Amino acid sequence: MLRPDKRYSVYDLRQLKGKRCLTHVHVKSHEEAAAAEAAGIDLLSCSFDTAAAQARLPLLVAAAPRAFISASTPHGMASPEEAIRTGFRALELGASSVYCSGSPWLIEAMARERIPVVGHLGMVPRHAAWTNVRPIGKTAAEAGQLCEQMKRLEDAGAYAAELELVPHQLASYLCKRTSLFIMSLGSGSGCDSQFLFSDDILADYDERIPRHAKAYRNFLKEYKRLQAERIAAFKEYADDVKNGIFPESRHLVAMDDAEFKRAVEAIEGDRGL
Repeated sequence: MLRPDKRYSVYDLRQLKGKRCLTHVHVKSHEEAAAAEAAGIDLLSCSFDTAAAQARLPLLVAAAPRAFISASTPHGMASPEEAIRTGFRALELGASSVYCSGSPWLIEAMARERIPVVGHLGMVPRHAAWTNVRPIGKTAAEAGQLCEQMKRLEDAGAYAAELELVPHQLASYLCKRTSLFIMSLGSGSGCDSQFLFSDDILADYDERIPRHAKAYRNFLKEYKRLQAERIAAFKEYADDVKNGIFPESRHLVAMDDAEFKRAVEAIEGDRGL
């Protein structure tokens, strides 16, 4: 799906590197995508790792037609060929680029076919068994490893990388030492974009908000209020039916009495009643 009128291209993002910090939100519904575009959010991302998420992508594109949307590929792609097919499928459905937390081997295959790819550095949730869920890069040794990983992503052909839970001083330093467009998730404001999940911004889940995130609304409270209102409305309806209050005459369709009488006579006559 070609979208020449979208707000940004990969070329544009590269030109903006180091000039200002863009806003970036991961959305999970077409309502959130529309709201993000209406609010002027620069970049969007979404899941593309399940059949349901893949079916949802065209709805997000339709809801935010000018948005630059990165689609997150499935974890566990088994081959470069599968990665290429997945990447092209996401682009065909309207994504501007794809995100891949896999190895540079997979990223290189997609980039070789000119598929714009975002890699992942720092704390990678899908790889947390190797690191635990914690900040990455707080020691000189880990900082050096992070820099090497960044260079491998560059060499593989990624145009950008998500940098998650990295000390802000190191994140700012690395951002200045790479051609990659660096997207900060909990890594400070010295990167090329500031990334948050809509779940955190809207606080629509029943868990503690991560330290690196900020809730701007309390949708969970609103969801609970709406659920209580649903229950109350259904109960009132049931009570009205039991007590003969619903339906009232204004809810009914009336028939002329004479016409009703003729109808009954005709029906009973035809049936010999």
